[in-house]
Amino acid sequence: MNNRWNKIIYKLWSPLYDKIFNTGKFLEARQKLFHHPPFHPRQRILFVGVGTGADLELLDHTQFRITAIDYSSDMLKKAKDKFKNTSIEFIKMDAQHMSFADDSFDAVVGSLILSVVPEPDLCMKEMIRVLKPHGCMMIFDKFSPKDQKMSFIQKMIRPFIKAAGTDIGVNFEKLYERNDEAIALKKDEPLLFNGMYRKIILTKL
Repeated sequence: MNNRWNKIIYKLWSPLYDKIFNTGKFLEARQKLFHHPPFHPRQRILFVGVGTGADLELLDHTQFRITAIDYSSDMLKKAKDKFKNTSIEFIKMDAQHMSFADDSFDAVVGSLILSVVPEPDLCMKEMIRVLKPHGCMMIFDKFSPKDQKMSFIQKMIRPFIKAAGTDIGVNFEKLYERNDEAIALKKDEPLLFNGMYRKIILTKL
């Protein structure tokens, strides 16, 4: 995966995204994610890889100061169209190289982004960088099994799945180990497909 390829893929995905990833089991998972969000009124929240704005539909966005970024102009347009005449700030931006200053946000939400970006380590470090000390990071994504190696079949199909714009081989534990001096794990909860998709909450130290 690379940014150029992702632009093409998510231009194709944009008309279908909500029909697949904002219905059924995926919608149920998102609802669990935002059932009791760890945010406080008036906090400044960054949504990284906001896509079509599926997460924003489940949050009372009027209570918060929200900035939402995405690298795909087509996905971002879908989100903007859903939230016209709101205070939500939508910005086209690469999640791996954000233009925000350090410690800019009270909370960061990364929903289905670490498995999509070409360099998840860069994205993770950027989310940490722009988060204020003691701020909350909430992640919803699919990761490879915690204590297991990928199966032969998974290894075989991984390149084809990556070509479709996502990766089944990102390991959260490795991402966390490389950043555990900056963040602390508060919650790790399975949400979908036998724990492949997880709700993870972290705090910046």
